[in-house]
Amino acid sequence: MNISFQFPYFFTLLLIIPFMIFYYYKKNKKKAGSIKYSDVSKLKKLQSYSKKIKFINLPFILRLISVILLIFALARPRAGYKMTKIYTEGIDIVLTLDLSTSMKAVDFKPKNRLEAAKLVAEEFIKKRTNDRIGLVVFASESFTQCPLTLDYGVLISFLRRLDFGMIEDGTAIGMGLATAINRLKNSKAKSKIIILLTDGRNNAGTIDPITAAELAKTFNIKIYAIGMGKQGNAMYPIDDPIFGRRYVPIRVDIDEDLLKQIAQLTGGKYFRATNTEALRKIYDEINKMEKTKIEVQNYMKYNELGHYLIAIALLFLLIEIILSNTLLRKLP
Repeated sequence: MNISFQFPYFFTLLLIIPFMIFYYYKKNKKKAGSIKYSDVSKLKKLQSYSKKIKFINLPFILRLISVILLIFALARPRAGYKMTKIYTEGIDIVLTLDLSTSMKAVDFKPKNRLEAAKLVAEEFIKKRTNDRIGLVVFASESFTQCPLTLDYGVLISFLRRLDFGMIEDGTAIGMGLATAINRLKNSKAKSKIIILLTDGRNNAGTIDPITAAELAKTFNIKIYAIGMGKQGNAMYPIDDPIFGRRYVPIRVDIDEDLLKQIAQLTGGKYFRATNTEALRKIYDEINKMEKTKIEVQNYMKYNELGHYLIAIALLFLLIEIILSNTLLRKLP
């Protein structure tokens, strides 16, 4: 809280205070007289009179304070409170993640493609503010793991639970996009985006990925597509009932032409992630491109204080009038 005065030039009126004091004492000095007494012991016994003498200047002091308060009131004192309004244009984002078994490939740290995708997606979520984010997963089918929400704690909890076997194996990119679009189509957000992450080719589902991309374009939804997998072959775990877990090389087969077409059709961009650090940089780039617009307005809210000073000044003047005409009345 800040106290300020709208008309501080009224403080020049305080210059009359010394003149009031000077005039008061000069006037009282003229009235003062002296009488010689041979014995003043009798006067000392007049206790009630001596007590009143101590307060003889009280009416003048009250009047002086009243004048000072009225001058301060004329200067219009105000208590200012700083207020801040924040206007945001949030972005609605749906993370669309491939859960097919090919995501078990161990060409990404810390464990495999899926764990790397979950880790980097969580980092991305934690960097966002004021954006609703949802989570869609797909394999041979697709479903919404978490609807659009501002509760990032709940969203991250759902993200961490993702695992293989939740959906029958396959790669239904078109179905995954369709589910994400369904979550965004009625959104009122100024910007709507889908971040599609997959490591394979569309081989399942009833919706063609290009058809889904055209539908996204109709609803002004932008798609950022990420192809996940190193170049060439990647090691893939196989659990053998006799020899236990072993790793075999599998060919990395990403339909980059399809993903580029999907991204370009919607005004988005295609990225290729060959390791966890590259994937992290891709999410950072998307984070920079899709910034939430935040407008901050600061202003002051004032409460007028002058009427309080006027009320106190009038109260002091009333007390002064009462005292001057009763208990502290002066005889000519």
